[in-house]
Amino acid sequence: MKTIMNDEIFAQRGFIISTDKSLIDFETVYNYLNDDSYWAKGIPRERMKRAIDNSICFGVYHSGKQAGFTRVVTDMATFAYLCDVFILPEYRRLGLSKWLMQTIKQYPEFQGLRRWSLATLDAHGLYQQFGFTELSNPSRWMEIYAPYQKPNQGEEQ
Repeated sequence: MKTIMNDEIFAQRGFIISTDKSLIDFETVYNYLNDDSYWAKGIPRERMKRAIDNSICFGVYHSGKQAGFTRVVTDMATFAYLCDVFILPEYRRLGLSKWLMQTIKQYPEFQGLRRWSLATLDAHGLYQQFGFTELSNPSRWMEIYAPYQKPNQGEEQ
């Protein structure tokens, strides 16, 4: 299935996607990832800043306000890891995640990459529209997983 989202329609509705990191509303991105995501709860603020600094980031904006975000970790030659993908709840069901994925996959510096990877709990259908499949040889992949420890909100400091 090939998905084609019309950039002009989103632009007419006041949306843009940009890799300009100066546009990122760090507080919005950090708060979503730390408080609402299932994959980055407890990420230290400084670690998130470093992650943004060392990734290619795609921000989705509506009239200048952060509406979504994604990081791509890549060597820009052979491999890319897609992570921290989200659209804020008030902007969901508008096609923005598909538009974001289309924009990322069409990004000039990513053309010719040999391997893309990502991890998802519940968005397989979205990513399959852009060519992602389950691992072809999962026995060849290994990981070291060290989850973040979110401080107990009720403890006194």
